[in-house]
Amino acid sequence: MISHSHSLESPPQTEGLLIRWAPFYDSVVNVLTLGQTRRLRTMTIDTALLKEGESVLDVGCGTGGVTIPARKRIGQSGLAAGIDPSPEMIAVARRKAGRLKLKIDFRIGVIEGLPYPDGTFDAVTSSLMMHHLTPDLQVKGVSEIYRVLKPGGRLLIADTTVPRGFFLKRVFGLIARHHGVKFGVEDLTETLKSAGF
Repeated sequence: MISHSHSLESPPQTEGLLIRWAPFYDSVVNVLTLGQTRRLRTMTIDTALLKEGESVLDVGCGTGGVTIPARKRIGQSGLAAGIDPSPEMIAVARRKAGRLKLKIDFRIGVIEGLPYPDGTFDAVTSSLMMHHLTPDLQVKGVSEIYRVLKPGGRLLIADTTVPRGFFLKRVFGLIARHHGVKFGVEDLTETLKSAGF
């Protein structure tokens, strides 16, 4: 009898979309951003105004595309963490950070139940993730982010806008086989206000 065990942790229960194709994720995102992934990640880190020694949480961190450069920006005295509900994504992120010898607290977790105490982080980032959530889950998630931020902390959400025009709607309809085609980051204004932002 031959048996084997999987080294991946079990995914948590979430109402959000779970991406299981982590080994291909970076390549797919690079195609979808027309080769501008690195520029997008740099802009996200720059706009988050991260400083040396700060603590940052990347929600929906995927393969660590924002978390890893955030870690470099805050230096050794800072704290970097990333959560994602996909064990496959976290496994890739941990390998990438390990190769770079970067200490990052990558955890399998969900936005609706962040595994951190109140007031832990100076900044929270979320890149290309909110469009995977239902409106109810966005409300829960943004409230959790508000809870784990320090007073005066910052949240940066980098995501899509509602596609305009026939061509973009068709393209997004083909690649976003979930409610994301109707979502735009501009739709989060009231959700953010209701959470206290």
